[in-house]
Amino acid sequence: MTRSLRVAFLGNAAWSVPSLEAVVASAHAIVAVLTAPPKPAGRGNELRSTPVADAARAAGLPIEEVETVAAGHGFKMLAASTPDVIAVVAYGEILLPNVLRLPTIAPVNVHFSLLPELRGASPVQTALLLGLATTGVSTIVMDRGLDTGPVILQRRESIAPDDDGGTLGARLARIGGALLVESLDLLAAGPVALRPQDHTLATFAPKFGPQDRVIDWANPARVLVNLVRALAPEPAATTTFRDAPVKILRAEAVAATGEPGMIVAVSHDGPIVATSDGGVRPLVVVPSGRRAMSGADLVNGLRLAVGERFG
Repeated sequence: MTRSLRVAFLGNAAWSVPSLEAVVASAHAIVAVLTAPPKPAGRGNELRSTPVADAARAAGLPIEEVETVAAGHGFKMLAASTPDVIAVVAYGEILLPNVLRLPTIAPVNVHFSLLPELRGASPVQTALLLGLATTGVSTIVMDRGLDTGPVILQRRESIAPDDDGGTLGARLARIGGALLVESLDLLAAGPVALRPQDHTLATFAPKFGPQDRVIDWANPARVLVNLVRALAPEPAATTTFRDAPVKILRAEAVAATGEPGMIVAVSHDGPIVATSDGGVRPLVVVPSGRRAMSGADLVNGLRLAVGERFG
């Protein structure tokens, strides 16, 4: 019979929730959930709890909303939970050695790539940006580096042509939940044969900043379509039209020539915008102050004309 481990869970994002729920449904016990405090969100800037906080409360789990677990109240509560394992999923804080030493067995991270590929904050988005055909999920025993620890388990997952950041991330999050529980089972049975990462094969997925979300029409069409996929549905790739911001949630690459950023064709399927190599047809857009609409509705609603410019 598998030993029941005491698990302290650290996470913030919606992609953390499937792992939390998977551990709740397993033979292991959640002894603490630590997540970030509520932050202003939405048009009204009302305080909003993290998805992990909401899920933990719904499950009746012990929860602490803290700015950090490196020191102060967060560290004290984490230490007081006396965990066998600290499970970290989309938490966003680099854990210091004092935290990594707390669990009696291991600190475990669920990372949404096949490490050492795509270390860093944005592995899902970067896989799409690079146009990869496959990615996956890794569980590792955390060390002082950024996603550098030895691998416990990995699962490979194909990337579908119509995947975006939302669909791919949600699927990897579900896989991550199952992989975390499988990893906990192995650690409970112990010892586990860990596989060191080959650091010479490492690639990186840094966090996307606001400037990275702006569409530069001087790039090739395929690159821009991948950027749209990577950032949809949130925060979304952005451009401007008639001096107002526009988000593009879905697009396709088409044959076209012309000055980058210029509308070179308009049809019932939507506009075609020229790039340095080919054209981009926006399929789903969000004009400033409006709801998401199709490219065809954009043409009809704003009466787009050949020769007008995006960006």
